[in-house]
Amino acid sequence: MFLGTHSPRLDEKGRIILPAKFREELAEGLVLTRGQERCIYVFSQREFERIHESMREAPLSSKQARDYIRVFLSGASDEVPDKQGRVTIPPALRAYAGLGRELAVIGAGTRAEIWDAEAWNEYLAEKEAAFSETDDDNLPGFI
Repeated sequence: MFLGTHSPRLDEKGRIILPAKFREELAEGLVLTRGQERCIYVFSQREFERIHESMREAPLSSKQARDYIRVFLSGASDEVPDKQGRVTIPPALRAYAGLGRELAVIGAGTRAEIWDAEAWNEYLAEKEAAFSETDDDNLPGFI
């Protein structure tokens, strides 16, 4: 499970050092792809295969499903971390997420997310108030 917030930097070659806590789960390979809210989703190879299988069950007649699958999969890149735990983020994904040098890598349960640090701080500031006000009516049985 991916948890916590980490603050790596993007190097000159477009690489990040994965948080130490995430390396074991991602050592065999990972998939980077477009995430919602302009972040990059990071899935273990195993989790990405599970997600892909569930996508395959979507009806081809659903335009929304076709559109989502196209955007999601066309931006995907499979990577293997090097011995130092570094992964290259492809230029198209860096541009999509608006990544600068300072990053935030957050754990989101079954995936990690890579954000530009400033964008993450803005998102978090905006969403924390709503988080504090969430009750059982909005997310029944969640907590």
